Amino acid sequence: MKPFLIAATAALVAVPASAVAPPSITGRWATDDGKAIVDIYACGAKLCGKVHKLLIAQPAGGQRDERNPDKAKRTRQVSGLQIYWDLAADGNSWKGQGYSPEDGRYYKAHLTARGGKMTMKGCVSVFCKTVTWTKMG
Repeated sequence: MKPFLIAATAALVAVPASAVAPPSITGRWATDDGKAIVDIYACGAKLCGKVHKLLIAQPAGGQRDERNPDKAKRTRQVSGLQIYWDLAADGNSWKGQGYSPEDGRYYKAHLTARGGKMTMKGCVSVFCKTVTWTKMG
C-alpha cells in the first residue's frame, strides 16, 4: 500500500501550477464605463463573451456595429454581438481574442477575476488598455 500512496503523492506534486484552472469568469459583468452589460459563457471547451445589453441611448432600431473594419458587418446590432472568443485558461487568467464595437478594433484579450471584479486588458500591437468590470448578481 505504501508504494501506491507514494506514487499518488508524487503525481499530485508533479502537476504544474499552470494546470490549475483560474477563477471562473462566467456570468454577467457591468462595464466600468456604465455603457454595457457583457455575458461571459462556455462555448465548447473555451469561453466566449457577448454584449447582453447596452445601457446608453441608442438610435431607432438599435446601435449598429458602424466602426467595424469589414463593411459587410456594419449593419449588425451591437446588442447580442459576440465580442470575445477562444478564451482559454492561462495560469491564473484567461487569454483569447476580443473585439470592440466602440472603435472597431480586434485585440488580444487577457481577463483576470478576483472577488467580484474582473480586469480586462486588451492589446493591439504594443498598445494596451485595461478596464475593470463588476460582477452582477
